[in-house]
Amino acid sequence: MSYPQLSLYIDGEFIHGGGRKGQDILNPATEQVVGKLPHATREDLDRALTAAARAFESWKKSSPLERSKVLRRAGELMRERAGEIGRGITLDQGKPLAESTGEVLSCGEHAEWHAEECRRIYGRVIPARNPAVRQTVLREPVGVVAAFSPWNFPFSQAVRKVSAAIGAGCSVILKGPEDAPSAVVALAQIFHDAGLPKGVLNIVWGVPSEVSELLLGSPIVRKITFTGSTAVGKMLAAKAASQMKRCTMELGGHAPVIVCDDADVDQAVKSLVAFKFRNAGQVCISPTRFYVQEGIYDRFVAGFVAKTGALKVGDGLAEGTQMGPLAQKRRVAAVAGFVDDARERGASVLLGGAPVPGLGHFFAPTVIADLPETSRLLNEEPFGPVAGLVRFKTVDEVLARANSLPYGLASYVYTQSNRNAHLFSTGLAAGMVSINHLGLALAETPFGGINDSGMGSEGGVETFDGYLNTKFVTQFN
Repeated sequence: MSYPQLSLYIDGEFIHGGGRKGQDILNPATEQVVGKLPHATREDLDRALTAAARAFESWKKSSPLERSKVLRRAGELMRERAGEIGRGITLDQGKPLAESTGEVLSCGEHAEWHAEECRRIYGRVIPARNPAVRQTVLREPVGVVAAFSPWNFPFSQAVRKVSAAIGAGCSVILKGPEDAPSAVVALAQIFHDAGLPKGVLNIVWGVPSEVSELLLGSPIVRKITFTGSTAVGKMLAAKAASQMKRCTMELGGHAPVIVCDDADVDQAVKSLVAFKFRNAGQVCISPTRFYVQEGIYDRFVAGFVAKTGALKVGDGLAEGTQMGPLAQKRRVAAVAGFVDDARERGASVLLGGAPVPGLGHFFAPTVIADLPETSRLLNEEPFGPVAGLVRFKTVDEVLARANSLPYGLASYVYTQSNRNAHLFSTGLAAGMVSINHLGLALAETPFGGINDSGMGSEGGVETFDGYLNTKFVTQFN
């Protein structure tokens, strides 16, 4: 199956190899080379900065109706091209084709949401103490945005950032994931075809540390948005702070799941298995720490193991595949390390626990029970197909355990008790709490965490907050 040609996109121009350094792109299911990605030179990055700065001067004055029109057309193109883009994602990232295509289709909604909301970026009039004074508040685009998007959802994470920047009136330089680049190149083509003026969106690739160092060091960039690990996010935020650049950070998570005695166990098992092993567990909001109340623990574990064991693992392009490979070879060893640590600490590996033999970066869906609190799996984000199950007695006890880590992205609760639901919705230290279903990451809802899981939100009416400056104007007549 053909893989798309990869390129940079700078000042409205698609730029292919041309003798530039680059890297091979591997299919994680077969370990075969499927493409070649050109890296930006220093001159390319300088050109992207110059183009973004020039484009911002006109785009910031554009009508919200014009921005809305471009975003709406981009959403239409996402839906039209979802099959083609999805195949590219499966080839370079590995997730099953249905997941890849679904990721692109959902982004049509995100583009449309931003198209509508950007028409509603309102200021306000503040009644003055003196009738001769008029006081107004204006919302103005912050400037050139440097965006860094990850490999686990290469299309949707890029769309969230680009749509918010463009809708707010900013220009943007996006460094996508070098391991899974086809979706971001496709996104550039979509906005190009949707009529976005040249220079408003620029796509660059390269050694991440080198690209981020140059972009963050430039006074042209006034806003940073990053999705990725907490360690890298803290480093980027520290560099941005030295120049007082605005930041939106969507960082690591280690989502607790609390299943109470009064929960609908069958429904909880069904939904959580599918969500846990989606994208092979390479999801920042993936449920990872499963706290199950002792009265239903054995029943939940039996159902969870049975349903997990029925998952079909294989090449994402093969019919019926429910879980694909890990995106990089290094992740196989990393996930194995969590399993080895759990075994050494006396936990029970009930299912999986090892790489799948043969070609590809496959790791078997794994369920581990009776983990001690000191295990790595209960303290570090595994970012892989491993679920850790532990018992709890009381809701007060489990709330303290769920809040014991510095992460605070997503959390999940299953209970039929309104009292429990209220306790957990107000007591969990997380940016998002989902009760009795999996209702996160919709276009109209805010997505973001607290503490070590980041700052700021993407989506919902909050989506533009990080891309706008607030200006107060007071005038005496």
